[in-house]
Amino acid sequence: MRVIIQRVSKSSVSINGHQHAGIKNGFTLLLGIGQTDEKEDAEWLASKVINLRVFEDDAQKMNLSIREIDGEILVISQFTLFASYKKGNRPSFLGSAAPEKAIPLYEYFIKLLENELPGKIKSGVFAAMMEVNITNHGPVTIHMDSKNRE
Repeated sequence: MRVIIQRVSKSSVSINGHQHAGIKNGFTLLLGIGQTDEKEDAEWLASKVINLRVFEDDAQKMNLSIREIDGEILVISQFTLFASYKKGNRPSFLGSAAPEKAIPLYEYFIKLLENELPGKIKSGVFAAMMEVNITNHGPVTIHMDSKNRE
């Protein structure tokens, strides 16, 4: 699994011109699920996201987690995170999981987050054409990959 984590002051997702979900002060996660991903990948990634200390404390140091600031999370499915661009200029997305595998893992990942931050997790609609509005705070943007645990 791959995720782009953006620390946001606000974020929302719209479908067909209507706002579907929105948050203030937290993370927007762009989540990609690969062909070889399993529940263990979702568990590792969810734990990292929940415990990531990138919010400022009283001394203006990035020292607090999303739980400590009572923040919210907006999760958006993003199969394009598995783009391969080795050949030519048109990316291939063959590395992304098919919907029958990806949807249960996407829902499992959201459930893991919800267990840690009840009532604070919002999401887009898997495979829908969405417009995502992100006001990145900082900016702070972090990429994580469950297969490359740096």
